[in-house]
Amino acid sequence: MTPHLATEAASMSPLALFLQADWVVKTVMVGLLLASVWTWAIIIGHGGKLKSIARRSAKFEKDFWAAEDIDNYYTANRNSDLPAAKVLGAGVTEWRRSTSGKKIDREGTRERLTTMMAATIAAEIDRLSDRLNILATIGSVGPFVGLFGTVWGIMRSFTSIAAQQNTSLGVVAPGIAEALFATALGLFAAIPSVIAYNRLSHGINKLEAKLHRFADGFHATLSRELEAD
Repeated sequence: MTPHLATEAASMSPLALFLQADWVVKTVMVGLLLASVWTWAIIIGHGGKLKSIARRSAKFEKDFWAAEDIDNYYTANRNSDLPAAKVLGAGVTEWRRSTSGKKIDREGTRERLTTMMAATIAAEIDRLSDRLNILATIGSVGPFVGLFGTVWGIMRSFTSIAAQQNTSLGVVAPGIAEALFATALGLFAAIPSVIAYNRLSHGINKLEAKLHRFADGFHATLSRELEAD
């Protein structure tokens, strides 16, 4: 590579493009890089958390259905942070309240059990979905932020052409390269965000379905207890 070509290649490196950019494009690039770092932090942290919850929840439900005494199992696991344990706690608490009197309203008890466990599931899913809105926002806004940097860089290129009365590649290339680099950063932040949002949403939807099945099974067990009384 000749010295001239080596110099051009160096000036088109990502670091050089950033340093050559004006403050508007630099702000766009820094914002997109921070968004990308934030995205990967959520992907790694939240993804690992969901896998752990899914694995522990499967064991929790398996042990629950194998348990001989629901009250003893609930007492042993009442401090668990698992969503399934929270659903179990809501069901057991409502069961004790509804059956503590001398006269038991069977239909009312069934309805309250359904309501309390469904509300607990909704609260747990909302808690687990808390960070997904960030991924959705970055995934939808990132490309447009990058596009803004692109438009600004191209505007600078046309300004350079007008100022120097010169349309050579050496005049327009830096501005266009900065513009395209801003676009690339926008996509670099947005693409993982969209993929992660879809995957994590799918995982949360699966967990929600499992919680509803667990609640339905527990509700059926308690309903049989009501009929036996």
